[in-house]
Amino acid sequence: MKTKSTVLTANTSEQRHYIAEDLPLVPYGNNQFETALPMSLAQLCASMSLLLALEFKRDDALTSPELTRDYLVAKLAQSEREIFSCLYLDNQHRVIAYEALFYGTIDGASVYPREVVKSCLQHNAAAVIFAHNHPSGTLEPSQADKAITERLKTALATVDIRVLDHIIVGGSATTSFAEKGLI
Repeated sequence: MKTKSTVLTANTSEQRHYIAEDLPLVPYGNNQFETALPMSLAQLCASMSLLLALEFKRDDALTSPELTRDYLVAKLAQSEREIFSCLYLDNQHRVIAYEALFYGTIDGASVYPREVVKSCLQHNAAAVIFAHNHPSGTLEPSQADKAITERLKTALATVDIRVLDHIIVGGSATTSFAEKGLI
């Protein structure tokens, strides 16, 4: 996806910039946007994901569970298959990066602890938040979800990386392992 495309408005010679070449969303004012053309649901979701990603700069700390949930819902809610991802954080809980690591089917994804540890070390993360979606919309953690979270937590503890949470996204709702006392 290319960013910052220029468009001329119909009634004036004023130039307006899309947030991305294929996303006809134009910034105006302070944190406000308007559509330059009709947008599909996929374009709207991609726009939301891009805008949220722009909000997460390295100097931003995750101070609000709601902000974290909103970001992860924007990233994962529309997927038709299960995706396991990591939100890498530094020691001040500032976002380093978001990465979708494993893609599965409609009801599961294989997660490999070795690859999660490797990716956390490559990002030089001090902490991590796991997230995955349930395309069915079910928010309850499965036994497999609980087991892999424990395996990952144990593996990452050997290299001093803290697991802060594991969030399940089901549609626009979420469940937090930390809030349920599962981490």
